[in-house]
Amino acid sequence: MSATSSISAFSTPSLLLPNRHRSLFSPCQKLTKISSKSLVASGCRNATFSEKSRSNLITKSKFPLVDPNKSHHKRTAVVKSTGSEGGLTSATTLQSTALNLLHLAVSLGIIVAVDKLLKQAFVSAAIKFPSALFGMFCIFTILIALDSTVPAAATGLVNFFQPALLFIQRWLPLFYVPSLVVLPLAIKDIPAASGLKIIYIIAGGWLASLSVAGFTAIAVRKLVNTEMMPAEPMAKPSPFSSLELWAWSGVFLVSFVSAFLYPTILGTNARTCLPFLLASTVLGYIFGSGLPTGVKKVFHPIICCSLAADLAAYAYGYVSKSGLDPVLGYYLTKVSSNPGAGDILMGFLGSVILSFAFSMFQQRKLVKRHAAEILSSVILSTLFSLYSTAFIGRLIGLEPSLTLSVLPRCITVALALSIVSFFEGANTSLTAAVVVVTGLVGANFAQTVLDKLGFRDPIARGIATASSAHGLGTAALSAKEPEALPFCAIAYALTGIFGSVICSVPAVRQSLLAIIG
Repeated sequence: MSATSSISAFSTPSLLLPNRHRSLFSPCQKLTKISSKSLVASGCRNATFSEKSRSNLITKSKFPLVDPNKSHHKRTAVVKSTGSEGGLTSATTLQSTALNLLHLAVSLGIIVAVDKLLKQAFVSAAIKFPSALFGMFCIFTILIALDSTVPAAATGLVNFFQPALLFIQRWLPLFYVPSLVVLPLAIKDIPAASGLKIIYIIAGGWLASLSVAGFTAIAVRKLVNTEMMPAEPMAKPSPFSSLELWAWSGVFLVSFVSAFLYPTILGTNARTCLPFLLASTVLGYIFGSGLPTGVKKVFHPIICCSLAADLAAYAYGYVSKSGLDPVLGYYLTKVSSNPGAGDILMGFLGSVILSFAFSMFQQRKLVKRHAAEILSSVILSTLFSLYSTAFIGRLIGLEPSLTLSVLPRCITVALALSIVSFFEGANTSLTAAVVVVTGLVGANFAQTVLDKLGFRDPIARGIATASSAHGLGTAALSAKEPEALPFCAIAYALTGIFGSVICSVPAVRQSLLAIIG
């Protein structure tokens, strides 16, 4: 065999491989050329090539020989660099998460603190007007003033409170739940016949209020003939994660066992039961939110949520031999010095009202452009809801105290409770429950009824839904019809605002009492 063929036979496989693999075919780690016919092998003790083959290999081969030790050092450096970059990324992520949580805590804490301070100030001054509503007007006025003078400051203020607003939006249905959880206590002393009359007022009144608001919006819209304009984009809260589910499950198990073994470990029964009752409520909401859309039409997340809390209360009452009613009493104590899980949740209702200011400010252009349709529909439907409820209650013979309790059925819970506080003898637990049930009816049936009535305009659909079923109806409609969300949010806020303002007028209260009898 010739030298050329020997070199070709030896070097051909290396042509098929990348550069980093060619060193594997070299017989030595390092070769040093001495002359054209001599070769010294450094680091190779058992050389088998002939002198001529070695010379031909070095002089005729065009492929460089690679030192594997150097290659190893390069690979080690790359691995170390990758590891350091991964560590930096993890540290940055943790730092960003910590800052986001701090931002949420500060922004939400300010809103809650403002609500509490206003409430204390109004109580001290014996002012019956809803303190949260006054705070909402103040925040909205400040934002409008800043927008007229220093627009960047208004935008910066909204952006600062954005985490708190998303938190409130994400957990909004939970703040309505306590009244449903303690519903067995609220209706315990109500006769069955009166209960049926209340159900009739809820169902029939919701349908009538939705129709009045929708037809009013359509009629006014035809008169003013204002063209639709796109709404300002609104941020949406993040979906629930599996980590949240497992974390709350852990809280429930640990606190339930602790409460069973040590019933007063946190000082009182209500405080000791608070963690597992709160965890069960949250778990029910997370689970209900993950159900298929078809299931949620008949089994709303709020129903799932309240049932989960009731089951937890029943289980604890059974194992502790205390019974269901005392545990439900621990859930909603209505005592600030000894709060239960329901008191914690309902404590955010004032913050919900304050958050309306930011929503209205973000959609201020839309409110201004469609003010005629929005304001006329909200005012007329609110007046109709209040006076028709009073009239129907008397017509069907419902007790005056119960009629007063269901009077603000179409107004969000926080402001509905403020409205019934103007009247003596109302059952606030029943009020909250009726408001939530009205919202559930709207959430489940609003879209179907709107289609049957021929309401195609997103303005009419949004106003009609929010004016008759407040927050729960708004959430259900806007999830499938985003174009109606701005009008839902505006009507949702304005219905409660106008209802509270008009009921604070003594002449209006006297006229309602005269109708109720």
